[in-house]
Amino acid sequence: MARGTQHRKRRPPANARVATEPAAKAKPRVKDSWEDQLFFSRLRRHAKWMFAFLALVFAFSFVIFGVGSGSTGIGDVLQNFFNGITSTGSSLSSLQSNVKKHPKEASAWRALATKLETDQKVDRAIVALQHYTKLAPKDQAGLEELAGLYLRRARDYETLYSTYQGEDQPYATDSPFAPKSTTPLGKAYTDTTALESPLSSLLSTNLNKAATAAVEKIGPLETNAVSVYKRLLKLDPSNATNQFQLAQSAQVAGDNTTAIAAYKAFLKLAPNDALASTAKTQLKQLQATATATSNSKAG
Repeated sequence: MARGTQHRKRRPPANARVATEPAAKAKPRVKDSWEDQLFFSRLRRHAKWMFAFLALVFAFSFVIFGVGSGSTGIGDVLQNFFNGITSTGSSLSSLQSNVKKHPKEASAWRALATKLETDQKVDRAIVALQHYTKLAPKDQAGLEELAGLYLRRARDYETLYSTYQGEDQPYATDSPFAPKSTTPLGKAYTDTTALESPLSSLLSTNLNKAATAAVEKIGPLETNAVSVYKRLLKLDPSNATNQFQLAQSAQVAGDNTTAIAAYKAFLKLAPNDALASTAKTQLKQLQATATATSNSKAG
C-alpha cells in the first residue's frame, strides 16, 4: 500500500506538462517596407472606401463641369440656355420683325443696323442706317457711321478692281512645272500663238468686264458719302476731319467744285494738321484742272 501511495505521489499533476513547457515565442513584428509607407498604399490598406468616394467626386465633376471632356458640361448647357434667353431679343429675325412693326421708330432701325454690321452684312446695314438717319437727322454719330460704310464699300470695290487688273497678265510659260520644250505638249505650251494669246485674250475680256462693273459701283458710293458729309457739316461746320473726308469723297466722285471748297475749308480749320500737305497737293491739282477746263471752254 505504501508503494502504491508513493507512486501516486510521484505522478505529476494534470497541468504539470503545460507549466513546465516554455512559453511560445511571439512573432516578431515585420517592419513596413518603403512601399507600405506611400500615401496611396496606406490609403488602400486603411481606407479603401476613399477610392469609391474619389471616383464618385470625379464622375460628378465630369458630368456637371465637364472636366476632361473638352466642354463645360452642364455649366456650358446652362450658359448657352441663358445666353439664348438674353440674345433672343437681339437676334436678326426679331430685330427685322420689330422694324416691320415699328417702321417709324428710330431705335429699331439703329439696333438692326448694328446687328447687320456685326454680321458683316454691310449693304443691308447701309439701308438700315439710311432709314435711321432719316428718322434721327441730327445724330452725328449715325451719319458718320453711314458715311464710313459708304466709303468702306467703295474701298472694297477699288480693291476688287485692282485685283482684276493685277490678274490680267499674259499666261505664264516659264513655270517650273512646264513640260519639256522638246515634247509636242511642251512646244504647244511655249507657243504664244497656240496657247498664251487665246488664254490671255479670254482672261482679259472677262476681267475687264468684272473690273468695269466694280468701277461703276465706286462712283455712286462716293456720291452718297459726299451727301452725308454735307449733312454732317451743316450740323458742325468746324469739323476739320469731316471737311477733309468731304473733299476726298467729292474728288473721287468727280465733284471738283465741292472738293476744292472742302480742301480750302480744311486748310483754314487745321493748317498744321498732318494731312495739310496732302490737302495742299490735291488742291493745287484740282485748281490746275479747273483752270485748264475753263480755258478749253473759253477757247
